[in-house]
Amino acid sequence: MSNTIYGLKNCDTCKKATRWLDRFGVPYTFVDYREHKPSPETLVEWAGKAGGFDALVNKSSTTWRQLPDNRKAPGSEAEWKLLLREHPQLVRRPVVVREDGSFSQGFSDNGFKKLFGVG
Repeated sequence: MSNTIYGLKNCDTCKKATRWLDRFGVPYTFVDYREHKPSPETLVEWAGKAGGFDALVNKSSTTWRQLPDNRKAPGSEAEWKLLLREHPQLVRRPVVVREDGSFSQGFSDNGFKKLFGVG
């Protein structure tokens, strides 16, 4: 098993993260979640680890800003799952699921050094 990086292949932040992993020789599998949408169960798991669906979503994204106001306030877990299955690009990226099952979101050089214990 290796680390799994979930993101979008055309996302600059995801490209920076995978280049960093390559540079430090950290094994990983990249999953483009626009092509391989996370299951509703996976979204619930990620939201739980992120601190809720609000924390999982990038609310500064163009996609979020273009949503109608009534879609920006999902009232239930089911509505969140539907929204994120419809618009997977709303998930803040990259999502990193480590070999040990631990979870993190986003990329920074120092954050990855700490996360992977290298550098």
